[in-house]
Amino acid sequence: MKKLTVAAAAIFMIGLAGCSNDETTPNERFDTYVNHWSEQEFSEAYDMVATESAEAYPTEEYVDRYTKLYEDLGISDLSISFTELGEEELETAMEEGTATIPFEVEMESIAGPIDFSYEATLVQQGEEDEKNWYVQWDPGFIFPELKDGGEISIQTETPTRGEILDRNQMPLAINDTINEIGVIPGKLGSNPEQSKQELADLLGLSVESINESLNASWVEPDLFVPLKNVPSSEEELLSQLWEINGVAGREVTGRVYPAGEAAGQLVGYIGDITAEELEEQEPGVYTANDVIGKRGLESLYEEQLRGKKGTRIEVVKENQEPVVLAETPVQNGENITVTIDVNVQESIFNSFEEDAGTASAINPKTGETIALVSSPSFDPNQILYGTDPNLWENLQSNEQQPLLNRFSATFAPGSALKPITSAIGLKNGSIDPNEGLEIDGLTWSNGQGWGEYAVTRVSESNGPVDLQDALVRSDNIYFAMQAVNMGSEAYVKGLKEFGFGEELPYPYPFTASSISSDGKLEDEVLLANSSYGQGELEMSSLHLATAYTTFLNEGNMLKPTLLASEETGQVWKENLLNSEQADLMKDLLRDVAESGTPSRYTADSEVELSGKTGTAELKLTAEGSGEENGWFVGYPTQESEQDLLIAMMVQNVKEKGGSVYTTEKVVNVFNELK
Repeated sequence: MKKLTVAAAAIFMIGLAGCSNDETTPNERFDTYVNHWSEQEFSEAYDMVATESAEAYPTEEYVDRYTKLYEDLGISDLSISFTELGEEELETAMEEGTATIPFEVEMESIAGPIDFSYEATLVQQGEEDEKNWYVQWDPGFIFPELKDGGEISIQTETPTRGEILDRNQMPLAINDTINEIGVIPGKLGSNPEQSKQELADLLGLSVESINESLNASWVEPDLFVPLKNVPSSEEELLSQLWEINGVAGREVTGRVYPAGEAAGQLVGYIGDITAEELEEQEPGVYTANDVIGKRGLESLYEEQLRGKKGTRIEVVKENQEPVVLAETPVQNGENITVTIDVNVQESIFNSFEEDAGTASAINPKTGETIALVSSPSFDPNQILYGTDPNLWENLQSNEQQPLLNRFSATFAPGSALKPITSAIGLKNGSIDPNEGLEIDGLTWSNGQGWGEYAVTRVSESNGPVDLQDALVRSDNIYFAMQAVNMGSEAYVKGLKEFGFGEELPYPYPFTASSISSDGKLEDEVLLANSSYGQGELEMSSLHLATAYTTFLNEGNMLKPTLLASEETGQVWKENLLNSEQADLMKDLLRDVAESGTPSRYTADSEVELSGKTGTAELKLTAEGSGEENGWFVGYPTQESEQDLLIAMMVQNVKEKGGSVYTTEKVVNVFNELK
């Protein structure tokens, strides 16, 4: 077999008995034709078609048809090979002026591979001096089934999108029955304009857009004209719609998000693919009429969820069964099961009420993510089916920024970082838990280089301050002194060992927690402020929750997981503490919850809690402090109950009681879930 990649020069080396050295052979001529064909140079190939064929098939039935078909079918990897005529066959062909050359074609298409065998007949044409070989072409060269007529048909089958399920197989994103609302024009009644206005008001449409749909060329008085989809859960809206003359509906399948706002930022939503998005995708995967995941899990797992279209390429002839050239069966999308518990997700989200903030909940013994909450949020169902024509404008202009995903962002953790600072000092030996520091007054400055700046604390101590007292009273000065004492290099090293400055090993994209703008703490004031979660240090609520698993797993920090299929109990950072130091931190965090700042509300908890509050000041000025974010990280003290750890931050708590305001919300969640 002669392949296209064989250089034409090789043919000239074949001995051709009885042929003049300067006379083109059928082998050479067909090789040229095949090269034009394989490069899809159809105009050049058409110039080599025999006169009779050119008369029977004008250029639009050759060049245009080839071009359009190959584009529509997504033809690639086109390979054509043929069997060369031997010496005796060439002698006969040269004498008779005709030659038959078998060839084979292989190609890839949108429906899979296509291959076929066919024969080319070449004839000599032209005057003696310009005589040459030409191809007697017919549509069988495109596909043999087209030789005697027929059309190419492309049939597609859309896959069913996979669903997103929580750890208990409760739906987060499902394909459910919804109502396609429309109008039967002939039944609009005696006052059609009034009916259209009522319909427009209820569906959030304009009368003009309804008229545009009704004026489509295919519309007949008794035909159903679809306008908008409405979920079955909108019972009141549907009952109002059914009262309008001419309004009708039919059940269709649509994407529904049962958790609504509570999981909006996490799950995301789907939408019609844009021209820009289509341009970014591989050819043939999407069409302009497809939907695509826009954000959240819908976007993150788009490839698995979307499935693969079924495609069948057929040759269709009148009164005959279609002939299948290639077929790829439909592959429905995969279901994605995550470790999220929708009940916990909803409970935490609802606890925020009108407040802005974020929370992450994990199982501190397995690393499984139980909830990822951003408040306020948006309802994906409203984005897909909502009747508010100003929905996007309202979302974008809302001062609380419901479109901002707070759980994947980073914030200053305030005093919630102090247990991490404690662990760093215990590990490197710079903090002796039994040694007390002499601290006088409510402010401290390390003197030279600090200028007028001083670290402040909320209460004075009776005698030396040890680690237990510092954590219970949340003493900023104690931790600032300890950080300055251990030095920038040791403290930064400890933060990096806790995962600061690197990407969270997690499938969902998170902003990496940071130590400072340049990753260093060379300024001593910045070092001191960072020790208690201020300065430029920021972390996500999930990273903070994950860091606290160190104290419950003998000094190992677990790797957070999101997919139910992932191995649980994986260790992200080993030996951050030894087992004795980890036990000490557990005891201290119990003491903090019982006697420290959070005790005002943890005492009312139906579950005995351990944990730490944190208040992060958003700015410092000469006149005083600005707004505050309040943190609380809490988990059950009893080891047998330690299946949930919550790290929550509520923004703007200065006038609401500070971090204890957040503590109250976390306590209420634990009580509700008990």
